[in-house]
Amino acid sequence: MRSLRVVLLAFAVIAAAASVCAEVPKQLEPLTFLLGEWEAAGGGQPGQGTGTATFARSLQDRVIIRTSYAEYPASKTAPASRHDDLMVIYAGEGERIRADYFDNEGHVIHYTVTAAVPGEASFVSDIASGAPRFRLSYKLGADGLLKGEFAIAPPGKPDAFARYLAWESRKAAAH
Repeated sequence: MRSLRVVLLAFAVIAAAASVCAEVPKQLEPLTFLLGEWEAAGGGQPGQGTGTATFARSLQDRVIIRTSYAEYPASKTAPASRHDDLMVIYAGEGERIRADYFDNEGHVIHYTVTAAVPGEASFVSDIASGAPRFRLSYKLGADGLLKGEFAIAPPGKPDAFARYLAWESRKAAAH
């Protein structure tokens, strides 16, 4: 009889753990259009560049991880360079979606994410006194191209965004 109780208790613990792990945050569902590997080309202040961004579910679907890089060829005024970054997108408090961004230049940006229209997402940084504000936008076109834009608003004018970079990405062929 004692063995039966131990077995039943073990099944109860496993079932409870499985139900906790199985809950995928519904807030992240509007961002599924971003999943996959995207090859990009575009231009802006650093110059014409190419790169890749990969969006993948992680932590048993509880977060979306974006890893990306951009390579810029040498120009008359700057040597060739490479930019690497990582972003973790997650369900915040309530219905909010949050994202934290880190790059090889030491930048850390905390975003609130909105995805009110299917195939579109906007990442807008928190307002910080005396600091610029950032907006990262994605829009998936009917042609399968993912258009991206990174815009910056100057300190003291948190909604006066101006384009800094723009690019187009195409989903990479499955390997």
